[in-house]
Amino acid sequence: MSKKSLKRGGFTLVEVLIVVVIMAILAATIIPQFSDSTKDAKTNTAKFNLHTIRSQIQLYKSQHDGKLPTATLAELFSKTDGKGVVGTGATHVYGPYLSEIPANPFTGKATVAAATSNPPTAATGTDNAGWLYHAASGEVFIDNEDLLTE
Repeated sequence: MSKKSLKRGGFTLVEVLIVVVIMAILAATIIPQFSDSTKDAKTNTAKFNLHTIRSQIQLYKSQHDGKLPTATLAELFSKTDGKGVVGTGATHVYGPYLSEIPANPFTGKATVAAATSNPPTAATGTDNAGWLYHAASGEVFIDNEDLLTE
């Protein structure tokens, strides 16, 4: 038998180490992109929901002679008359504008807290609210420190 026929096929330790190093480099560059995508998705969802709430408040305002919903935004979920009174009679032809307040993807809450200033100077910090509503101006804000100015 010749020496060639006794040689085994396989990978050397150096070849295996090179493959492991390449995989580690690829993982180091790809994993941070995936971790940022979750935050980006939450941010985009929060902005979309914020736009929806704001547009429905503006529609309510235009149909009620410039009057804004109360601090709880309860008028957005019911039929109202031209004065904003909730009811079911023949004169209650406006709304409902929303079926429910969408959840804030950062806090998981679909609740509204009062904002004392416009724009708010800080988030609630307790994760008790999904949205901040300044009733005097009709402005809604995302209850998240990084997105208060959106």
